[in-house]
Amino acid sequence: MTVMVDIRSVHKSFGSQEVLKGIDLAVRAGEVTVILGPSGSGKSTLLRTINHLEKVDRGAISVDGALVGYRRSGNRLYELREREVLRQRTRIGFVFQNFNLFPHLTVLDNIVEAPVSALKRPRKDAVEAARRLLDRVGLAEKADAYPRHLSGGQQQRVAIARALALEPRLLLFDEPTSALDPELVGEVLDVIKDLAHQGTTMIVVTHEIGFAREVADTVVFMDDGRIVEQGAPGDVLDRPRHDRTRAFLSKVL
Repeated sequence: MTVMVDIRSVHKSFGSQEVLKGIDLAVRAGEVTVILGPSGSGKSTLLRTINHLEKVDRGAISVDGALVGYRRSGNRLYELREREVLRQRTRIGFVFQNFNLFPHLTVLDNIVEAPVSALKRPRKDAVEAARRLLDRVGLAEKADAYPRHLSGGQQQRVAIARALALEPRLLLFDEPTSALDPELVGEVLDVIKDLAHQGTTMIVVTHEIGFAREVADTVVFMDDGRIVEQGAPGDVLDRPRHDRTRAFLSKVL
């Protein structure tokens, strides 16, 4: 199966604090990788390097065969211009934990904005596609509402529809349910499960162990800036090999 995301020896520091300490990870096309780990383990930073929201200090990341944020000339890497990075990001959808919807735009316009401005799609086509996406996430009747009129779960489903509007090759989720009240978590996870069943390539940072067990093809456990363990959900969650994985799971299961 084709490798969609290829992360090689990625290091990242903030000042004197080394947050990523040599990450190697391959994500195959059409599969779901779930990243678990304690707070401060580097999960979200790793996710943000995949679409160049954070620049790596060393190493390289490729998505769909193309280096992210850089071009190679001989043995040297040169950072891409911001316009080229933005073009790359249109192929990598990102769903944040705090929704990040534009409060002054309706739900429909939140979804339409990027395809029109970034991809130069005719607005009529973008609106038709947005309405289909809203139907897909169960919010067809909310097209003309503003984000402040929606529950957290509804806002996050709009955020997922907005990410899908660019028809990305890859979807990244950074703890998509952590800002939600417990009774709203299920409605967001159900949308992500539907995407998984349709073969969408996804990397999901989450604390939802049940979701990882049900949906993930690969579970990755990170601690202290390193990948400690990875494998099939049954192996990592039920038969962890490392003490740190066992200690983490004993607290969350």
